[in-house]
Amino acid sequence: MGKEPTIEDVFVLSSALVVETADMLMRRIKERFPGSGLGHAAAAVHVATSKTSQRIQELERPHLVLRAASRGVVLATALLILWLIFGELEWSWPAGAMGVTTFVGVLEPFLGSVVFITAFVAFLSSLEQRWKADRVLEALTELRGLIHVIDMHQLTKDPERARQFGGKGIDTPSSPARDLTSFELGRYLDYCTELLSICAKVAALYAQSFSDTKVLRAVDEIEALATALSMKIWQKLHLLHRTGK
Repeated sequence: MGKEPTIEDVFVLSSALVVETADMLMRRIKERFPGSGLGHAAAAVHVATSKTSQRIQELERPHLVLRAASRGVVLATALLILWLIFGELEWSWPAGAMGVTTFVGVLEPFLGSVVFITAFVAFLSSLEQRWKADRVLEALTELRGLIHVIDMHQLTKDPERARQFGGKGIDTPSSPARDLTSFELGRYLDYCTELLSICAKVAALYAQSFSDTKVLRAVDEIEALATALSMKIWQKLHLLHRTGK
């Protein structure tokens, strides 16, 4: 009997499987449409998918320089505050005989600044996480651009002009080449939807590893964009199948 799948196997998106799927799709497209622009786009998706796995592994490791710098500044700030409070007190024996007036005079302005000090410490503590979020957002911006490149490849693919049906109307000198049969056009459009789906899964890998609010929002936007563009392609596929009856 095979090994029982774990919770992670069922509910966690595997970056290795996403890379494997992207590689298989790239080979399918290049075999069906050798030398085509869509094949180059598929290769770009495969590269982006492979880079994503590497980027996530790198970003999940602690950034020792940022972590040490932020904690060092927090510690120095804490020591400075303690020195400002206790360095000005006149201590005597017994302990209750300290200079109360001096203590209150130092403590009062400190309490008034505690909100600002807390915000400063929180800013330093989140420095590493925000740096990682910025790197993820840069990668998601590249992925969004790749989605638009895929959409450009299907832009001029008109189901009603498939070669098998003889086309309609007369082409102009600037008309795009329409030399795909109905079957080939259907496969071409299907491949576009699969590429868009993989791009959405790549974005989901980032969301799975980083819970930053900006990252999650950007991932949602990319998934919505990929779905909307896929809907346009599905409409073409529906028209193609209806025309082929």
